[in-house]
Amino acid sequence: MSKLYIVATPIGNLNDISARALSVLAESDLIAAEDTRHTRRLLDHYEIKQNIVALHDHNERRQSHLVVDRILAGEAVALVSDAGTPLISDPGYVLVQQARAAGIVVEPIPGPSALTAALSVSGLPTDQFQFLGFLPSKGREARIRAFVDYAGTLVLYEAPHRIENLLTLIVKHFGPSRDVVICRELTKVYEQVIDGPAEALLSKLAEGIIPARGEMVVLVAGRQSVSDSAIVTLDHCLNVLCAELPVSAAASLASRILGVKRNEAYKRALDHQQVDDQL
Repeated sequence: MSKLYIVATPIGNLNDISARALSVLAESDLIAAEDTRHTRRLLDHYEIKQNIVALHDHNERRQSHLVVDRILAGEAVALVSDAGTPLISDPGYVLVQQARAAGIVVEPIPGPSALTAALSVSGLPTDQFQFLGFLPSKGREARIRAFVDYAGTLVLYEAPHRIENLLTLIVKHFGPSRDVVICRELTKVYEQVIDGPAEALLSKLAEGIIPARGEMVVLVAGRQSVSDSAIVTLDHCLNVLCAELPVSAAASLASRILGVKRNEAYKRALDHQQVDDQL
């Protein structure tokens, strides 16, 4: 049956591909691949001989029209990205949109995804998370700042040459004690999952304990409400800061130091000020 298959492929370990994915890749009339050379290595490993066309960020709009035409003519096409599930920070959105608009059946062939793999081993809450993908080159800091008060887990993809910048922004806006997990080279030979306070991970990066190499998924713990036990620490911090700074500045610094919500720190600081005024 002519249709568009969205096929998930391994993110590192070639054994992670499903039997169904291999069957679809072998039996489709055409494979649309983000990088034909990369996909050819996967197909050669499983001795699959297949026709491949390139469909990537730079030609997707033009190539999607051709692929849709071939499906409408009766062919079955499989879409793959370099690794993981297509469309998840990978090309394919335009093709799927055009295919559905043309009445073509779009069928998922589920499988590996760096996003879900990282969440599953992170030790951070997974009941609520926000996937930010790769942050843009411009406006990175503003994008990070927009999620300072988010209560769920943040998940980002990052290139190795920008990981130091990302951790620096996390320390600056989320505070040095915010829990972070870095998943590097998942399912590959040098897989590494390392967690800790943001500032500590920044130090480990500088020391080479976390090499700035390979594919990286970064997870950031959500901002938590102040617990009863943490109020004592917050009160002590505010006592020191409010003696030297205006309430707003003291609350902002306490928020960053302890990783609590700024509005909660501010309300507590106002309480301190009112007590002091009454004395």
